[in-house]
Amino acid sequence: MMAGLTGMHTAVAGEVEDRISERLTKAIPGLRVSEVRESEAPGLYEVYSNNGDTIYTTEDGGYLLTGDLLQVTDKGIANVSERNRAIVRKQQMEAFGARGVISYRADGEEKAEVAVFTDIDCPYCRKLHDEMAQLNEYGITVHYYGFPRSGPNTRSFNKYVSVWCSDDQQAAMDMAKAGKQVDAQSCENPVRDQFNLGGEVGVTGTPAIVLEDGNMVRGYVPAQKLAEGLGLL
Repeated sequence: MMAGLTGMHTAVAGEVEDRISERLTKAIPGLRVSEVRESEAPGLYEVYSNNGDTIYTTEDGGYLLTGDLLQVTDKGIANVSERNRAIVRKQQMEAFGARGVISYRADGEEKAEVAVFTDIDCPYCRKLHDEMAQLNEYGITVHYYGFPRSGPNTRSFNKYVSVWCSDDQQAAMDMAKAGKQVDAQSCENPVRDQFNLGGEVGVTGTPAIVLEDGNMVRGYVPAQKLAEGLGLL
């Protein structure tokens, strides 16, 4: 009897999630729903999609909320949305893997890895790149994912492609980050896929630093503070 009830609950839950997904996909042009699941808040469902934001909806998909869901706890206010986003983001990063990243390896023992969505022409991305040697000395490996903010088929996007297609990617990246001209090149590359990944994990500006646990640091952070935040100092 219990097994039957459990199976029925699972089927009903699946029907609700499918209904929500179908209704939102029809209502919002271009929306691709990747997951729908019950929220911690009774009566609300969380919807994860290609736009990087978490959408909350009622069971019938008729009412929507966007923004962060906060929970009142004995220790204060907890951001439920960001906690859940980190879990999903970690899964998305792991599913994508290190395909086509440009990596700057830690000096000696690797103590931490970070994924950085970067734009060559972004001033604060360049400021972070200026501290690459310091980051590596702290034992931090940095993996660059391309996220030219202007989008595909723009000057910045093509510049990143040229860097990626260079024989020496690190040398080309160093030159480009220093504002120097890099020879225009083209080849089969993963820059668009990395750019799309950035949108899926919620990148809205650069640099965006994704930690190993899926949490995201938005914007420039000095190398020492990043190392301290990672518990390395």
